[in-house]
Amino acid sequence: MRMRTRNLLTAVAAGYLAGTAPSAAVVARLKTGGSVDLRSAGSGNPGGLNAVRLLGRRAGAAVMVGDVGKGVIACVVGRRIAGDLGAHLAGVAAVTGHCYPLWTGFRGGKGVATSFGQCLSTFPVYAPVDIAVAVAVARWPGLRRPTLTSVAASSTVWLLASVLWWRRGGPNLWGPHPTVSLPLANAATVSIILAKARRRAQRERPDEFGSRR
Repeated sequence: MRMRTRNLLTAVAAGYLAGTAPSAAVVARLKTGGSVDLRSAGSGNPGGLNAVRLLGRRAGAAVMVGDVGKGVIACVVGRRIAGDLGAHLAGVAAVTGHCYPLWTGFRGGKGVATSFGQCLSTFPVYAPVDIAVAVAVARWPGLRRPTLTSVAASSTVWLLASVLWWRRGGPNLWGPHPTVSLPLANAATVSIILAKARRRAQRERPDEFGSRR
């Protein structure tokens, strides 16, 4: 029991460390020599979309691949250390590390790309649907905040699908066999992402969320 607990805690720590890897900062430094800091330029988000706007499509794609890779690596390492549950815990920890990295005063990204890496590793059968839902909602005409709505919609569907897969014991390609750990881990990740998105939206447009106190 003690060994099991230690392995799970190690998986969480490894996942968090993977999530804090500064993929956006590395790409920005290589592209601009350090003259652009994605955490203070543009939208202030060290993620792929901000990188596309400021550094170009190739640099933005590199940031996205790096962020997705952090989620994948975290889950793979977590699974090796502590089995299927370790993969789920490490995935959540990676998203937490990406959103709240200790080394930068907890100023991180939105966690969406890293959560997709988690999905690729722990719920791969759903990954294509996740992309389709996110793109379809983001392109829906007339939305006031398409990015925020897309994240909320895709996250919600991802969570509901994981509950369905767990209850039915559906196939999961190379991912762990669906257990209750799948929807619980996804629920934790969704909570982190939506809370971060809401806080960012509240900072940008406080009038939409009521006056600050």
